[in-house]
Amino acid sequence: MGRLHASSYQRLPSRYPDLGIRPRLVVAADPLEENQRAAVEQFGFGRAVASIDEVLADPEVDVVSICSPNFLHRDFAIQAAEAGKPFWIEKPMGVSAEQSREIHDAARSAGVATAVGFNYRHAPAVAHLRSMIAGGRLGRITNVRCWLDADYASSPDGPLTWRYDRARGGSGVIGDLLSHGVDLVQHVTGQRLAEVTATSDVFIPERPLPLGAGVGHGAVAVSEERGPVENEDWVAALGRLDGGAHATLESSRVARGHRSDYALEVFGTEGSARWSFTRMNEFEVMIGDGGTEHGYTTVLAAAGHGDYARFQPGPGIPMSFDDLKTIEAAAFLSDAAHGTHLAPTAADGLAAAEACEAIVRSAASRAWEAVPQG
Repeated sequence: MGRLHASSYQRLPSRYPDLGIRPRLVVAADPLEENQRAAVEQFGFGRAVASIDEVLADPEVDVVSICSPNFLHRDFAIQAAEAGKPFWIEKPMGVSAEQSREIHDAARSAGVATAVGFNYRHAPAVAHLRSMIAGGRLGRITNVRCWLDADYASSPDGPLTWRYDRARGGSGVIGDLLSHGVDLVQHVTGQRLAEVTATSDVFIPERPLPLGAGVGHGAVAVSEERGPVENEDWVAALGRLDGGAHATLESSRVARGHRSDYALEVFGTEGSARWSFTRMNEFEVMIGDGGTEHGYTTVLAAAGHGDYARFQPGPGIPMSFDDLKTIEAAAFLSDAAHGTHLAPTAADGLAAAEACEAIVRSAASRAWEAVPQG
């Protein structure tokens, strides 16, 4: 993700020339020497160091990206805030709601701009669905479904990295994927989850220990010794939103066959709409009664849908995941440099964290749990 942040900054001047911002990659921090070399030789950083302390102490650094493992997010974000550096941080913002609140409060106290990596809300189709809903074109929103299913952890022989440790990886698939779903539902409908009830499970209870550092989803060498998985592989939740709508959310990291099946469906009294990341550059919509042609119309992304026109010259030409991060980079730097309010902020990260933690509590209590607001 650090590599993607770097390339997003580099693409920004050509896609958002009106911002008047030309990012310069001053310094990257990574403890691995091979990553330091890549930062300089492949991505164009001026230099690379082992510690974030050197980054935050550098007077030439105006803003920072935090793309570390989850368990380092809180410390790095608080350090950045105390140094007066606006930061763009990946999700989950902290490994718990408590850590997320600490990050949020530190940024607010320091008065620094923040951005959280809820990249799916930046898809042009999703941006357009949000504007349709806000304009009342679907009528009163009654219910919404969102699922984020993947199979990156579906092999029982995958290494037991920090992602499966509750202290370092938080609530497993809930923080990793369902946090995106919570943000999508709240962002698109304009309503906050007020209470939830949920169930969760661990389908692969043990995994082989890695030989050496296992830093992400990728394959590393493993030993014959196995250890316990401490956080969730799968979760399903029902929610009530504060505007009266209902939500159904589901996520899995072990759904064999689903590489990245992330989807959203919104239903209202006047129509409905749906979008899937697997077909990111289109959406389906149905409004009113179509008579003998009653049903969904497929709409290809085009100018007028979010920031599509900044990336493609005409309708129906695909955009990529990387483009979504470029949109996010532009929003973050605009907020930091010009005082706008475009990016998903630490407040959004905290809202998602509170909902995810209520889901964890509900799965344990087997009861409805309130989601703290604010």
